[in-house]
Amino acid sequence: MRLLRIVPDNTRFKFVWFRRFSYPISAAYSILVLALFLTVGLNFGIDFKGGTLIEMQAKSGKIEIAQVRQTANALGFGEAEVQEFGDGTELSMRFPLQAGGEAAQQGVVTKARDAFASTYEFRRVETVGPRVSGELVQAGALGVVLAIMGVLIYLWFRFEMPLAIGAILGTLHDIVLTMGFFLITQLEFNLTSIAAILTIVGYSLNETVVVFDRTRELLRRYKTMPIPELLDLSVNSTLSRTAMTATTTFLSLLALVIFGGSAIEGFALVMLFGVVVCTYSAMFVSTPVLLYMDVRGQGQREEAREKTLAGAKPKAG
Repeated sequence: MRLLRIVPDNTRFKFVWFRRFSYPISAAYSILVLALFLTVGLNFGIDFKGGTLIEMQAKSGKIEIAQVRQTANALGFGEAEVQEFGDGTELSMRFPLQAGGEAAQQGVVTKARDAFASTYEFRRVETVGPRVSGELVQAGALGVVLAIMGVLIYLWFRFEMPLAIGAILGTLHDIVLTMGFFLITQLEFNLTSIAAILTIVGYSLNETVVVFDRTRELLRRYKTMPIPELLDLSVNSTLSRTAMTATTTFLSLLALVIFGGSAIEGFALVMLFGVVVCTYSAMFVSTPVLLYMDVRGQGQREEAREKTLAGAKPKAG
Protein backbone atom coordinates (compact mmCIF):
# COMPACT_ATOMS: atom_id res chain seq x y z
CA MET A 1 0.00 0.00 0.00
CA ARG A 2 1.46 3.34 -1.07
CA LEU A 3 1.59 6.03 1.58
CA LEU A 4 0.02 9.43 0.99
CA ARG A 5 2.63 12.08 0.25
CA ILE A 6 1.71 15.75 0.30
CA VAL A 7 5.14 16.66 -1.04
CA PRO A 8 6.76 14.49 -3.75
CA ASP A 9 10.05 12.78 -2.99
CA ASN A 10 13.26 14.40 -4.22
CA THR A 11 11.73 17.89 -4.28
CA ARG A 12 14.31 20.49 -5.31
CA PHE A 13 12.55 23.80 -4.77
CA LYS A 14 14.83 26.88 -4.70
CA PHE A 15 13.70 28.37 -1.38
CA VAL A 16 16.77 30.56 -0.88
CA TRP A 17 16.29 32.26 -4.25
CA PHE A 18 12.86 33.54 -3.14
CA ARG A 19 14.47 35.77 -0.50
CA ARG A 20 14.45 38.40 -3.26
CA PHE A 21 10.68 38.55 -2.74
CA SER A 22 10.17 37.39 0.85
CA TYR A 23 12.52 39.92 2.42
CA PRO A 24 10.99 43.02 0.74
CA ILE A 25 7.48 41.73 1.54
CA SER A 26 8.34 41.12 5.21
CA ALA A 27 10.13 44.47 5.47
CA ALA A 28 7.18 46.36 3.97
CA TYR A 29 4.75 44.52 6.24
CA SER A 30 6.87 45.31 9.31
CA ILE A 31 6.96 49.02 8.41
CA LEU A 32 3.17 48.94 8.00
CA VAL A 33 2.83 47.29 11.43
CA LEU A 34 4.96 50.00 13.04
CA ALA A 35 2.95 52.77 11.35
CA LEU A 36 -0.38 51.24 12.42
CA PHE A 37 0.87 50.72 15.97
CA LEU A 38 1.84 54.39 16.28
CA THR A 39 -1.31 55.75 14.61
CA VAL A 40 -4.23 53.32 15.04
CA GLY A 41 -3.09 51.15 17.94
CA LEU A 42 -4.43 47.83 19.17
CA ASN A 43 -8.11 47.26 19.82
CA PHE A 44 -7.73 46.44 23.51
CA GLY A 45 -10.51 44.36 24.99
CA ILE A 46 -12.23 44.81 28.30
CA ASP A 47 -9.45 42.85 30.03
CA PHE A 48 -7.02 45.70 29.41
CA LYS A 49 -9.22 48.78 29.06
CA GLY A 50 -11.70 48.05 31.80
CA GLY A 51 -15.43 48.55 31.48
CA THR A 52 -18.44 46.32 30.98
CA LEU A 53 -19.12 43.77 28.25
CA ILE A 54 -22.59 42.30 27.79
CA GLU A 55 -23.58 39.70 25.21
CA MET A 56 -27.29 39.12 24.56
CA GLN A 57 -29.49 37.00 22.35
CA ALA A 58 -32.93 37.97 21.13
CA LYS A 59 -35.70 35.86 22.65
CA SER A 60 -37.63 35.97 19.37
CA GLY A 61 -36.99 37.36 15.90
CA LYS A 62 -34.05 39.36 14.64
CA ILE A 63 -32.24 42.03 16.61
CA GLU A 64 -32.56 45.73 15.82
CA ILE A 65 -29.07 47.20 16.16
CA ALA A 66 -30.14 50.84 15.78
CA GLN A 67 -32.76 50.58 18.49
CA VAL A 68 -30.42 48.73 20.88
CA ARG A 69 -27.67 51.31 20.33
CA GLN A 70 -30.10 54.18 20.98
CA THR A 71 -31.37 52.58 24.19
CA ALA A 72 -27.84 51.76 25.40
CA ASN A 73 -26.58 55.31 24.80
CA ALA A 74 -29.60 56.70 26.65
CA LEU A 75 -28.57 54.85 29.82
CA GLY A 76 -26.08 57.62 30.53
CA PHE A 77 -22.84 55.61 30.65
CA GLY A 78 -21.23 57.14 27.59
CA GLU A 79 -21.27 55.90 24.02
CA ALA A 80 -21.78 52.15 23.85
CA GLU A 81 -20.24 49.92 21.20
CA VAL A 82 -22.94 47.60 19.85
CA GLN A 83 -22.02 44.81 17.42
CA GLU A 84 -23.98 41.99 15.86
CA PHE A 85 -22.51 38.50 15.58
CA GLY A 86 -23.61 34.92 15.12
CA ASP A 87 -26.80 34.15 13.20
CA GLY A 88 -28.33 37.61 13.47
CA THR A 89 -29.96 37.06 16.85
CA GLU A 90 -26.90 37.80 19.01
CA LEU A 91 -25.17 41.07 19.83
CA SER A 92 -22.57 42.48 22.19
CA MET A 93 -22.59 45.81 24.04
CA ARG A 94 -19.42 47.36 25.41
CA PHE A 95 -19.69 50.24 27.88
CA PRO A 96 -16.65 52.40 28.75
CA LEU A 97 -15.00 52.37 32.16
CA GLN A 98 -17.06 54.26 34.75
CA ALA A 99 -15.73 56.42 37.55
CA GLY A 100 -16.57 55.04 40.97
CA GLY A 101 -14.87 51.64 41.02
CA GLU A 102 -16.53 48.21 40.95
CA ALA A 103 -19.86 49.50 42.24
CA ALA A 104 -20.16 51.81 39.23
CA GLN A 105 -19.47 48.93 36.83
CA GLN A 106 -22.14 46.81 38.50
CA GLY A 107 -24.56 49.71 38.14
CA VAL A 108 -24.11 49.49 34.37
CA VAL A 109 -25.16 45.83 34.41
CA THR A 110 -28.18 46.55 36.60
CA LYS A 111 -29.51 49.29 34.32
CA ALA A 112 -28.82 47.24 31.20
CA ARG A 113 -30.82 44.34 32.59
CA ASP A 114 -33.73 46.64 33.39
CA ALA A 115 -33.66 48.01 29.85
CA PHE A 116 -33.21 44.79 27.83
CA ALA A 117 -34.26 41.81 29.98
CA SER A 118 -37.77 41.73 28.53
CA THR A 119 -36.67 41.13 24.94
CA TYR A 120 -33.13 39.78 25.24
CA GLU A 121 -31.50 36.92 27.10
CA PHE A 122 -28.21 37.83 28.78
CA ARG A 123 -25.60 35.27 27.70
CA ARG A 124 -22.39 36.79 29.05
CA VAL A 125 -21.57 39.65 31.41
CA GLU A 126 -18.04 40.83 32.26
CA THR A 127 -17.03 43.81 34.34
CA VAL A 128 -13.42 44.88 34.86
CA GLY A 129 -12.45 47.83 37.05
CA PRO A 130 -9.49 50.16 36.47
CA ARG A 131 -7.26 48.51 39.05
CA VAL A 132 -7.84 45.01 37.70
CA SER A 133 -7.34 46.07 34.07
CA GLY A 134 -4.07 47.82 34.96
CA GLU A 135 -2.80 44.73 36.75
CA LEU A 136 -3.77 42.55 33.79
CA VAL A 137 -1.86 44.81 31.38
CA GLN A 138 1.28 44.61 33.50
CA ALA A 139 1.01 40.87 34.09
CA GLY A 140 0.26 40.15 30.43
CA ALA A 141 3.13 42.28 29.13
CA LEU A 142 5.54 40.78 31.67
CA GLY A 143 4.46 37.25 30.78
CA VAL A 144 5.01 37.80 27.05
CA VAL A 145 8.41 39.46 27.56
CA LEU A 146 9.67 36.73 29.91
CA ALA A 147 8.44 33.96 27.62
CA ILE A 148 10.10 35.51 24.57
CA MET A 149 13.34 36.06 26.49
CA GLY A 150 13.29 32.44 27.61
CA VAL A 151 12.82 31.25 24.02
CA LEU A 152 15.63 33.47 22.76
CA ILE A 153 18.02 32.23 25.48
CA TYR A 154 17.13 28.64 24.59
CA LEU A 155 17.87 29.29 20.90
CA TRP A 156 21.16 30.96 21.76
CA PHE A 157 22.40 27.85 23.61
CA ARG A 158 20.67 25.34 21.31
CA PHE A 159 22.60 26.27 18.16
CA GLU A 160 25.91 27.71 17.07
CA MET A 161 25.86 31.49 16.87
CA PRO A 162 24.85 31.90 13.18
CA LEU A 163 22.01 29.39 13.50
CA ALA A 164 20.90 30.94 16.80
CA ILE A 165 20.79 34.43 15.26
CA GLY A 166 18.74 33.13 12.32
CA ALA A 167 16.29 31.39 14.67
CA ILE A 168 15.96 34.47 16.87
CA LEU A 169 15.29 36.73 13.88
CA GLY A 170 12.68 34.28 12.60
CA THR A 171 10.88 34.16 15.96
CA LEU A 172 10.83 37.96 16.27
CA HIS A 173 9.62 38.19 12.66
CA ASP A 174 6.66 35.92 13.43
CA ILE A 175 5.72 37.97 16.51
CA VAL A 176 5.78 41.22 14.50
CA LEU A 177 3.63 39.77 11.73
CA THR A 178 1.14 38.39 14.25
CA MET A 179 0.83 41.79 15.92
CA GLY A 180 0.22 43.19 12.45
CA PHE A 181 -2.75 40.85 12.11
CA PHE A 182 -4.30 42.40 15.23
CA LEU A 183 -3.60 45.92 13.98
CA ILE A 184 -4.96 45.40 10.46
CA THR A 185 -8.09 43.45 11.41
CA GLN A 186 -8.65 45.38 14.66
CA LEU A 187 -9.46 42.05 16.28
CA GLU A 188 -9.96 42.48 20.00
CA PHE A 189 -6.69 42.14 21.90
CA ASN A 190 -7.28 40.48 25.27
CA LEU A 191 -5.81 37.79 27.53
CA THR A 192 -6.75 35.10 25.01
CA SER A 193 -4.70 37.00 22.42
CA ILE A 194 -1.63 36.76 24.66
CA ALA A 195 -2.16 33.00 24.89
CA ALA A 196 -2.35 32.87 21.09
CA ILE A 197 0.90 34.84 20.70
CA LEU A 198 2.76 32.58 23.12
CA THR A 199 1.44 29.52 21.30
CA ILE A 200 2.62 30.96 17.98
CA VAL A 201 6.07 31.57 19.50
CA GLY A 202 6.21 27.89 20.42
CA TYR A 203 5.06 26.80 16.97
CA SER A 204 7.60 29.10 15.31
CA LEU A 205 10.35 27.69 17.49
CA ASN A 206 9.37 24.14 16.57
CA GLU A 207 9.38 24.83 12.82
CA THR A 208 12.74 26.62 12.93
CA VAL A 209 14.47 24.02 15.10
CA VAL A 210 13.44 21.19 12.74
CA VAL A 211 14.92 22.93 9.69
CA PHE A 212 18.07 24.14 11.47
CA ASP A 213 18.77 20.72 12.97
CA ARG A 214 18.82 19.34 9.44
CA THR A 215 21.00 22.25 8.32
CA ARG A 216 23.54 21.50 11.03
CA GLU A 217 23.51 17.81 10.11
CA LEU A 218 24.10 18.59 6.42
CA LEU A 219 26.91 21.02 7.25
CA ARG A 220 28.81 18.14 8.86
CA ARG A 221 28.01 15.73 6.04
CA TYR A 222 28.67 17.92 2.98
CA LYS A 223 31.71 20.04 3.78
CA THR A 224 32.19 21.37 0.23
CA MET A 225 28.59 21.85 -0.92
CA PRO A 226 27.77 25.52 -1.67
CA ILE A 227 25.78 27.09 1.16
CA PRO A 228 22.74 28.09 -1.02
CA GLU A 229 22.39 24.50 -2.25
CA LEU A 230 22.84 23.13 1.26
CA LEU A 231 20.17 25.44 2.69
CA ASP A 232 17.75 24.48 -0.09
CA LEU A 233 18.46 20.82 0.63
CA SER A 234 17.81 21.27 4.36
CA VAL A 235 14.38 22.83 3.71
CA ASN A 236 13.45 20.35 0.98
CA SER A 237 14.43 17.36 3.12
CA THR A 238 12.09 18.53 5.91
CA LEU A 239 9.38 19.83 3.59
CA SER A 240 7.19 16.74 3.83
CA ARG A 241 7.13 16.93 7.62
CA THR A 242 6.52 20.70 7.55
CA ALA A 243 3.67 20.35 5.06
CA MET A 244 2.01 17.57 7.05
CA THR A 245 2.26 19.48 10.34
CA ALA A 246 1.02 22.74 8.84
CA THR A 247 -1.86 21.08 6.96
CA THR A 248 -3.22 19.12 9.91
CA THR A 249 -2.88 22.11 12.25
CA PHE A 250 -4.49 24.43 9.70
CA LEU A 251 -7.48 22.12 9.19
CA SER A 252 -7.99 21.75 12.95
CA LEU A 253 -7.94 25.50 13.45
CA LEU A 254 -10.23 26.05 10.48
CA ALA A 255 -12.76 23.75 12.11
CA LEU A 256 -12.51 25.84 15.29
CA VAL A 257 -13.07 29.04 13.33
CA ILE A 258 -16.16 27.65 11.61
CA PHE A 259 -17.73 25.62 14.40
CA GLY A 260 -16.06 26.84 17.60
CA GLY A 261 -18.38 29.76 18.25
CA SER A 262 -17.64 33.36 19.14
CA ALA A 263 -15.85 32.53 22.41
CA ILE A 264 -12.92 30.84 20.66
CA GLU A 265 -13.15 32.35 17.18
CA GLY A 266 -10.63 35.14 17.84
CA PHE A 267 -8.03 32.75 19.23
CA ALA A 268 -8.51 30.34 16.32
CA LEU A 269 -8.21 33.13 13.71
CA VAL A 270 -4.93 34.35 15.18
CA MET A 271 -3.56 30.82 15.37
CA LEU A 272 -4.66 30.16 11.79
CA PHE A 273 -2.70 33.20 10.66
CA GLY A 274 0.22 32.20 12.87
CA VAL A 275 0.53 28.74 11.32
CA VAL A 276 0.81 30.28 7.85
CA VAL A 277 3.32 32.90 9.02
CA CYS A 278 5.52 30.43 10.93
CA THR A 279 5.65 28.03 7.98
CA TYR A 280 6.49 30.86 5.59
CA SER A 281 9.10 32.23 7.98
CA ALA A 282 10.95 28.97 8.50
CA MET A 283 11.35 28.45 4.75
CA PHE A 284 11.71 31.94 3.30
CA VAL A 285 13.02 34.15 6.15
CA SER A 286 15.00 32.28 8.82
CA THR A 287 16.86 29.91 6.51
CA PRO A 288 18.02 32.47 3.89
CA VAL A 289 19.44 34.63 6.71
CA LEU A 290 22.20 32.04 7.06
CA LEU A 291 23.55 33.08 3.65
CA TYR A 292 24.86 36.25 5.24
CA MET A 293 26.64 34.50 8.11
CA ASP A 294 29.73 32.37 8.43
CA VAL A 295 27.76 29.18 8.98
CA ARG A 296 30.38 26.75 7.74
CA GLY A 297 33.29 28.51 9.42
CA GLN A 298 31.52 28.56 12.78
CA GLY A 299 30.64 24.89 12.46
CA GLN A 300 34.23 23.96 11.63
CA ARG A 301 35.51 25.91 14.61
CA GLU A 302 33.04 24.14 16.91
CA GLU A 303 34.06 20.76 15.49
CA ALA A 304 37.77 21.55 15.89
CA ARG A 305 37.17 22.65 19.49
CA GLU A 306 35.36 19.36 20.25
CA LYS A 307 38.25 17.35 18.76
CA THR A 308 40.78 19.35 20.77
CA LEU A 309 38.88 18.77 24.00
CA ALA A 310 38.53 15.06 23.21
CA GLY A 311 42.27 14.76 22.47
CA ALA A 312 43.15 16.55 25.70
CA LYS A 313 41.42 13.94 27.85
CA PRO A 314 43.86 11.48 29.47
CA LYS A 315 43.68 7.98 28.10
CA ALA A 316 42.51 5.24 30.45
CA GLY A 317 45.08 2.71 31.61
